Amino acid sequence: MSKTKNKQATEKVNHPDHYKEGGMEVIDIINAYSHVRGSFALGNAIKYILRAGKKNPATYIEDLQKAIWYLQNEVNFVENTRKIPENLP
Repeated sequence: MSKTKNKQATEKVNHPDHYKEGGMEVIDIINAYSHVRGSFALGNAIKYILRAGKKNPATYIEDLQKAIWYLQNEVNFVENTRKIPENLP
């Protein structure tokens, strides 16, 4: 594989365009807020909200539905365990 093709493949894995906006990547935003219980569900909700329709415009609503699913997962966890994050800002 040529260097150009290898770099393009790496960019699709490490820094895909559908996770970038205004010079920031979704992972950077998630990491900045990971002190809030380090919730996988919240991180995924953020991911789907920020990339909604960017990877594929036809999946805009599906991406938002996935974000809602992850948010509901977090609500269910807190309600069932009575564990509200202690380290909120």
